[in-house]
Amino acid sequence: MSEPLVKSRIEDGVAEVTLNRPDALNAFTPDLLKALIAAIGEAESEARVIVLAGEGRAFSAGVDLKLLQGATFKEGKVDDVFDNLSITAIDSVRHCPVPVIAKVHGFCFTGALELALQADFILTAADAKFGDTHAKWGLRPSWGMSQNLARAVGVRKARELSFTAKTFTGAEAAQWGLANAAYPDKDALDAETAACAAAIAAASTGAIAAYKDLYRFAEENPALEDALAEEQRRDYPQITDTMDRLKGFQK
Repeated sequence: MSEPLVKSRIEDGVAEVTLNRPDALNAFTPDLLKALIAAIGEAESEARVIVLAGEGRAFSAGVDLKLLQGATFKEGKVDDVFDNLSITAIDSVRHCPVPVIAKVHGFCFTGALELALQADFILTAADAKFGDTHAKWGLRPSWGMSQNLARAVGVRKARELSFTAKTFTGAEAAQWGLANAAYPDKDALDAETAACAAAIAAASTGAIAAYKDLYRFAEENPALEDALAEEQRRDYPQITDTMDRLKGFQK
């Protein structure tokens, strides 16, 4: 029996969804994206937090360039090659109702970086290699790079990274704000990500859902006074565990 293209396991409320084409550095194919969509859908219904990772030496090298060799392109977009599954895959991470942590080691290039940027945040190994290589290959972003990279590192830095297609490290990603933290090696990354995911899983599911909604609203860049009023206005009836949690408070 062949290995699944995406592996998933859930323990103590934490789902680890792992891209599993290690011989190809977890490069994206239509079948892998289908498997990812299914795995995220299953995990979000059962878990309190999802860790998105890659098997072997990389998070992902991005789109499998072998698929593009014989393809016909219209204005540099790759979506037709993937039967538009790419947008569904990206949206499955961005609109996931539970928090998603992208755990990045090894390589994280172009489409893989776009996928990671859709997560709630990124934790990485210091020696990981990131890059946006769209311009190098005559492609244009259509999975969110131009918007999410600019929001993460600032538009001027994003221009530099995209125009030059330069590679940068996990340590630099953390320094610039693209990643929340960079850890010295894969073992440390695994341990710290597990601790972070466990802390989220232990929190109030309803309160986390409220934060997901409110931070998504914040990304719309509303005027501050409007945003403060909206935070007060919104209701979250799914928060039902307040009293039980307060009963456990110890002075």
